[in-house]
Order: sequence, then structure tokens, then C-alpha cells
Amino acid sequence: MKSLVITRPDDWHLHLRDGPALAAVLPHTVRAFARAIVMPNLKPAVTSVAAADAYRQRIVAAFDAGKRGGAIAAGARFEPLMTLYLTDRTSPRDIALARASGFVHAVKYYPAGATTNSDAGVTALERAFPALEAMQKHDLPLLVHGEVTDPAIDIFDRERMFVDGQLQTIVSRFPGLRVVAEHITTREAATFVEQARPGVAATITVHHLLYNRGAIFQGGIRPHFYCLPVLKREEHRRALVAAATSGQPKFFLGTDSAPHPRGLKEHPCGCAGVFSAPAALELYAEVFDAAGALDKLESFASHHGADFYRLPRNAEKVTLLKEAWTIPAEYPFGDETVVPLRCGEQAAWRMA
Repeated sequence: MKSLVITRPDDWHLHLRDGPALAAVLPHTVRAFARAIVMPNLKPAVTSVAAADAYRQRIVAAFDAGKRGGAIAAGARFEPLMTLYLTDRTSPRDIALARASGFVHAVKYYPAGATTNSDAGVTALERAFPALEAMQKHDLPLLVHGEVTDPAIDIFDRERMFVDGQLQTIVSRFPGLRVVAEHITTREAATFVEQARPGVAATITVHHLLYNRGAIFQGGIRPHFYCLPVLKREEHRRALVAAATSGQPKFFLGTDSAPHPRGLKEHPCGCAGVFSAPAALELYAEVFDAAGALDKLESFASHHGADFYRLPRNAEKVTLLKEAWTIPAEYPFGDETVVPLRCGEQAAWRMA
């Protein structure tokens, strides 16, 4: 197959940052995706409906400015779908207000200390039970960063331990709560989601589909492959590819594109995050093509997530061509630069 036309997809897990960085990275997402679930782990974290609304307005302003300046196509459409950051103090009233807002579509659970800007996250799962009960009542999905934070547990085992403990507790204790296991990285997580009750789903990133943990160490330390949860063994990568290409509606696209300045990645204590937005859709196509499952790409990228969030599927179409192109080595990022996934190397597919 030399070309593929699919419904315009959405990104169900995205970091857009703020300020000049937001203006720099937003066009890369808008190029391919019509909507995105926007993560709330700013500084300060987006913990209230008012803060979510203010952030949404900044995203819309950056979108409009990009169109005026030519960085975004004049006819482009984009809707940011906002989230709240769950804390020990998130109240049932906060959840009710979020549901009533019409623009908050989910609540994000970061175990405190699990990843970038997660220090304000939940310190003990039980402290979030009142909020989770309210989310179940108001049918507001919970998005889970699925890692335990106990330093005694090996970093490569933290997702598996979370799935066996906290995720199982959440899914069973709140049977009416819709739950997304974000950016799953292990065979165990994929199996759990596949076998779980209705209302449990997972996003899968393109970097976890393309690479195993060996990529971090090829020819030396390669910090631009460092993310949380970290890349895992090849057996887990293969399990994720099988899940993504299975056609099962429980699995859908979420890039977890997470840009950091080059200097903070290539640093003695480098930040976690992979910036995949500039070629995300093309690289997903590469994964599905290699698996002989291009016919499943549209459902994974464009249908399953919209159906889970009970939103209409997009009406527009995008065309992918099987033509190689070279991904730039870096992109502007405010006053600095950001290095994309597969920088300086080729992608096998491109958007028309």
C-alpha cells in the first residue's frame, strides 16, 4: 500500500507546556490531530476548573496566533480537551464543577513523585477515594499514570506493581468509573486492560511501540529516549504492538508527547519525556505497516478514543503517503530548541 486515507485522528494524551513553549509545539500537534486530551502537570498544577479554563484560553490564543502567523494552516481546527490534576485535597464539589464545565473531560492521577511535575500528586490512594466516588457518580473518567513510587521497587517493575495493586483496587472498588491506563509499557498492563471490565481502556505511545529499553544505551546514553514509564524489554514492546494492532476498542492512540529544552534533556539530571508530535502519526503508520495491520490504524487512531470519551468521531480525513522523509534534528522551543523522536533519521510515511 502506497497511500492511506483515514479519519482525522485525536491525541488522547498530550503535554503542551505553556507560554512560548506552548506556542512552539502546538503547531506540530494541530498538523495531524483535531483534538487532544491536555495533561495538567504544569507549575502550578491545574487543580481547579478555573485554572483549567485559563489554560484552555491560553491554548486557544496560541492556536489563533499560530494561524495568524502562518505556523498553523488557516483552515485548521483544534479543540483542547482539558483535565484536572488529582490531589489529596480534590473534593467531590471540584468533580461536580468539572463535569458541569463542559470543557474538563477527565481527571489525571499522578502518584506523588512518579514523573515530571508530579510532586503535588496523590500521596496515598485512599485519600482520593471521595473524589473517585464523585467521578463515578458524575461519569468523569480517571486517567492513571500507572507506576508505584516506592524507591525499593526497581524502576522496570513499577508499572507491573501498580497494575497488580492500585489499578486493580480502583477498577474493582469503583465499578462504574471509566479508567484509562495511560501510556502502558508492559505485557501485564496490556493483559489487564484486555481482560478488565467494560469502561477500562489504555493509551499506547508510538515510542513504546517502536523501541525497547536498549535504545537508551545504543552507542552511549541517549537521553532523548528517556521517558517515564521507561522503555521496557523487547517482549513488552511486542505485546504492546499486538494490543495496538488487535482492533480491540480498549486500546487507542495517546502520544504522551512531552517536550523539554535540549539542555534539560542532555543534562546531568535529564528530564523524562519524548517529543514525538512532529512525526507521531507517521511513525504510528510505520508500526502498523510493519505489523501488517494498516487496516487497523484508523480505528486505533481515530475511532476508539472518541468512542471511549463519548465524543463524535471527526468528519475530516487525512492522507498518509508511503514516502520517506528526514525528521529534523531539532525544532525551535521558545528561546531554546527541542529534539524530536528519531531526530535526523527517516520516517517511512508522511502526511500529504
